Amino acid sequence: MTHSITLGGAVDTAESNRQAAARIVGAVRGAIAPTHRGAVDELAPSMRHMAGYHIGWWDERGQPTDAAGKAFRPAFTVSSARAVGGDAAAERATVLNAAVAVELLHDFTLIHDDVMDGDHLRRGRPAAWTVFGSGQAILVGDALLTLAHSLLAEDAQCGPMTTVLAQATLELYAGQSNDLAFEQSMEVTPAQCLSMIEGKTGALLGVSCELGALAAGAEPALAQHYRDFGRQLGLGFQLIDDLMGIWGPSEVTGKPQGSDLQSRKKSFPVVTAMRSGTPASARLIELYRRPEPFSDTEIATVADLVEEAGGREITRTEATACATAALAALDRAQPRDAGAGELRVLARSVLERTR
Repeated sequence: MTHSITLGGAVDTAESNRQAAARIVGAVRGAIAPTHRGAVDELAPSMRHMAGYHIGWWDERGQPTDAAGKAFRPAFTVSSARAVGGDAAAERATVLNAAVAVELLHDFTLIHDDVMDGDHLRRGRPAAWTVFGSGQAILVGDALLTLAHSLLAEDAQCGPMTTVLAQATLELYAGQSNDLAFEQSMEVTPAQCLSMIEGKTGALLGVSCELGALAAGAEPALAQHYRDFGRQLGLGFQLIDDLMGIWGPSEVTGKPQGSDLQSRKKSFPVVTAMRSGTPASARLIELYRRPEPFSDTEIATVADLVEEAGGREITRTEATACATAALAALDRAQPRDAGAGELRVLARSVLERTR
């Protein structure tokens, strides 16, 4: 069985898929909310306040807001559980605990990434570290990671899931370490860039799906197919995110347009463009070596050079190849129809973000 997920297609089909994905994610967000809130409520008041601010439940003064994340990764957890065990499995407390653990792990990575990258905006408002300070933000990120592991450890049904989460966390560390190392090097290759992405975004989406399958009762060998599905899709997700980091409008990304270029990030489009051996790549490398901040005009010039050197098109092609590999892994899992349909809707929504 083969499937095709591309960045093209009819606009009405893409819009219909976005609406379907939004319904799936919205339902999961509501389902995990009590467990999510209950976990964060275990924190000391000051840390709970900072965590809730980052998550988007309230502003810096503690006033309620509606700026929370979409619970995209937990949706993969719940849909993977449904693909293994049907609707009843998706409603198990163990599945909801796994989904919340995934969201807590994700928020941990976001808080720490913002500190390390010096990003001032997250989800369209000041990043937590800019409000509460870097030290406090790091501690809150650590607390959310601890909550994620505790949530699974306290559930007697979770079994090997705690080990799976720990292994994924170690992969995230390695991926982030490589990402930071790339900042100091002009010799990064596309293969190294893909390996780094797999250790970060791939590992996170992979564990999201694997935990859902395990929580629904899947044997480890079967759950690995869901992990492979998530890892390949995570690669595609980050490749699209790399495109958005250059060409995505600020009202969509929540960050200034071209922010990845301003920070000299060695994203996949940039790395592939630099290694193309073209006049555009030589000019791009020259500009990336400059220590001075780019002006708005220069950011536009750098983006044009990345495109001229082939970085944009190669990245889109690679993202589509990742989607094909992801769906092949999903087919090997032989999922139930309802869960499989949800996972394919969510997968397509990943690749439709550049429309």
